[in-house]
Amino acid sequence: MNFVEEITWRGMLHDVMPGTEEHLLEGMRAAYVGIDPTADSLHIGHLVSVMMLRHFQLCGHKPFALIGGATGMIGDPSGKSAERNLLDEETLRHNQNSIKNQLKKFLDFESNSENAAVLVNNYDWMKDFSFLGFIRDVGKHITVNYMMSKDSVKKRLSSDASEGMSFTEFTYQLVQGYDFLHLYREYDCTLQMGGSDQWGNITTGTEIIRRIGQGKGYALTCPLITKADGTKFGKTEGGNIWLDPNYTSPYKFYQYWLNSSDEDAEKYIKIFTFLKKEEIEKLVEDHKKEPHLRQLQKKLAEEITVMVHSREDYDNALKASEVLFGKSTADDLKGLNEATFLDVFEGVPQAEVARKDVEDGLDMIAALSAKTGFLNSNGEARRALKENSISVNKDKVSEEYQITSKDLINNKYVILNKGKRNTYIISVV
Repeated sequence: MNFVEEITWRGMLHDVMPGTEEHLLEGMRAAYVGIDPTADSLHIGHLVSVMMLRHFQLCGHKPFALIGGATGMIGDPSGKSAERNLLDEETLRHNQNSIKNQLKKFLDFESNSENAAVLVNNYDWMKDFSFLGFIRDVGKHITVNYMMSKDSVKKRLSSDASEGMSFTEFTYQLVQGYDFLHLYREYDCTLQMGGSDQWGNITTGTEIIRRIGQGKGYALTCPLITKADGTKFGKTEGGNIWLDPNYTSPYKFYQYWLNSSDEDAEKYIKIFTFLKKEEIEKLVEDHKKEPHLRQLQKKLAEEITVMVHSREDYDNALKASEVLFGKSTADDLKGLNEATFLDVFEGVPQAEVARKDVEDGLDMIAALSAKTGFLNSNGEARRALKENSISVNKDKVSEEYQITSKDLINNKYVILNKGKRNTYIISVV
C-alpha cells in the first residue's frame, strides 16, 4: 500500500519532504515518531501520530516509537510559551512502561514479522554523552543562524508573553536531531514523522544526517487537529481526554467523540478509525440524509472506544448513554459498574441514608422528604406519588412502595426521579 496516498485521503498529511513517497515505494522502510513522556498516559492529542505509525505498519513498513526520556528532561519549546518542569529518571521509566502498554493496542510489537514495531528511549543513548562530547561531535555541525531560523525559536523570542528561552531549550532541536541520526545509523531509519509544529525539529534531524551521517533523511508531518468551533481539540473543562481509564473513564471518552459536531465527525472518522474509504463515504452520505440520527458520531465513538478501551467498555458506555437519555430499565442501571454510574450522574444531588433503614424497608415519603430533602415536605411527596410522577430506578412507584436492598445499584445507590428532569441519588452507607 502507498502510505502517503493513504494518509493523504484521510486528511493526515501536512508537510512532506520531496522524494519521500518515492523512497517509501522502493521497499520496506523504517520511520519513527517521538512521544513526550511527561505523563504516564497518552492523551488523544497523541493519537494522530500514533495512528500514522499504525498506517505505516499496515502499509508494510517498520514503525519505531521513540520515548523522549532525554528530551523529556529538557522540554520542547515548540508551541510553548514557558519552560516545562523537568522529570527524574525513575518517573520517566515508569511513564515509558505505561505508554508502551497503551501503544500495544495500536502497534504490533510482539510478532516475528520483519516490520514488527520497536520501542526505544533516547535516554539510553544520550545519557553517556558528555557535554563536551556533544558540542564537539554534534553542535559544531549546525550553525546558530540555522537554529535561530526555526519557527519554534522565533515565536518564543518574539512573543511579548515569553521570558525568552533558556540554552537548554534552545539546544532541544540538536538533541532531537541527533536521535534521528542515531536511529538512521543503528536501524536504517530514514523517516521521522510528527505534528506540523515539529517540522523545524525534524528537518534539523535531516540536516544532521546529511552533514554528519553523509546520508539522506526524510520528513513528514500531520496537521494539528482543530475543532470547528475554535475550542481546543482533546480538552474539556476537566482537562485532557486521556487514554488511561483511571484518568478519563471509557464513558467520558465515548461521550467526547459522540458529542462531535457534524463537521468534526466527518474529519475525525477518517483520522481516528481504520474504516475503509468506501465505508466512510457511505456513512457520510447516510448521515447527511438524516443528520438527526447522528450515525457518523455514533460510529466514530464506537470505533475509537473499542480500539482504545474494549468492546465491553463500549457496551457499558452505550448503556450509560441510554440511562442519561431516559431509555433505560432498572436492569440496565444495575448493569453499570460503579465508576460509570458515578460518571453518568456526576453533579446530581445526593443524600446519604443508613444501610439499616434500607434493609428494614424505607417508605417512599421518608425517601423523598425526611431522609433526603429531595422534596420539600411530606405533603409534596404525597402529591407527587398520587400524580404518578415518582420513579425508583426508572420504574414508577406508588406511596405503598418500600425501598429495600434489592433496589440497590452496585449495592449502594438508588435513583429517584420526579418526572423526567428532576433526579436525585440515595447513597447507602
